[in-house]
Amino acid sequence: MQALPASMRAIVQSAYGGPEVLRLEEVARPEVGAGEVLVRVHAASVSRGDVHLLTGKPYLLRLMFGLRRPKQRVAGQNVAGVVAAVGPGVTAFAPGQRVFGLVQAGFAEYVRAPAERWAVMPAEASFAEAAALPDAGMTALQGLRDVGKLQAGQRALIVGASGGVGTMAVQVARALGAEVTAVCSTRHVQTVMSLGAARVIDYTREDYAALPERHDVVFDMIGDRSLAICRSLLTPTGVYVACAGGGGEWLGPMGRLTRMMLRNALPGPRMASLMTAPRQADLQLLAELVAAGKLRPVIEHTYALAETGAALGHVAAGHTQGKVVITV
Repeated sequence: MQALPASMRAIVQSAYGGPEVLRLEEVARPEVGAGEVLVRVHAASVSRGDVHLLTGKPYLLRLMFGLRRPKQRVAGQNVAGVVAAVGPGVTAFAPGQRVFGLVQAGFAEYVRAPAERWAVMPAEASFAEAAALPDAGMTALQGLRDVGKLQAGQRALIVGASGGVGTMAVQVARALGAEVTAVCSTRHVQTVMSLGAARVIDYTREDYAALPERHDVVFDMIGDRSLAICRSLLTPTGVYVACAGGGGEWLGPMGRLTRMMLRNALPGPRMASLMTAPRQADLQLLAELVAAGKLRPVIEHTYALAETGAALGHVAAGHTQGKVVITV
């Protein structure tokens, strides 16, 4: 086996700010520990969470990730690559396997993470497609299946259906057997329709809040409508699942989430927030859906590792179609 290099290239962030605070530097390659897998990264996708960690906003996040500067100097959570080494106690993976997972410090040539953070890539996916799956796919899966309890034959309304999570949510809802109504802007309509939505509403031309139909699950990636309107879109036993909540630079979505909790004291449809949890079983299920032709990652743009700042700027600007991917 070829010896591993002692150092690697990585995108390093020493302060909060915009893309200008990111630097491509040579740093020490992480050493694999007990129960860990070391992966040579081939692709990494950008999430809204990466943008929040770049800017340090909402400021409430800094209580967990560093008050004045980020504790984790290398960002990046969604990666795909090839196993380079495994630590003691790891039997499920071996060098040479193609894997994908939800990790820390993924904007680099190598990344290590506990074995349970990884799953074997579907043979049908490229590295870029596999890197687009973890956070967006698990968010869609856990939001619809676990929080929303979406069942076959039910109706789901996906608000913000063209983004990274939204494009996954349309397909996951279809895989669960639901009838999907999706909301997006004009330039995304054809793409979202191709993902299996029964109806796509262009919000620039039609107000989805005026829909006469009621839905069993409303999965909301935007959070720009009043809670009363969101509740009105549900059946009496329906569930509103918030995946975003707007808010200001200090508290972010906390105000909206608090109001949701208070509304749950009233009779009628339930309102719930979502905190995605990394689960190996869900990664494996996403791989199975890709293999079965039921899930197709949508990638709008790819960047080189040295262009990571531009990639985060692209996502921060909003209105991304699917995912933005960094090739390493």
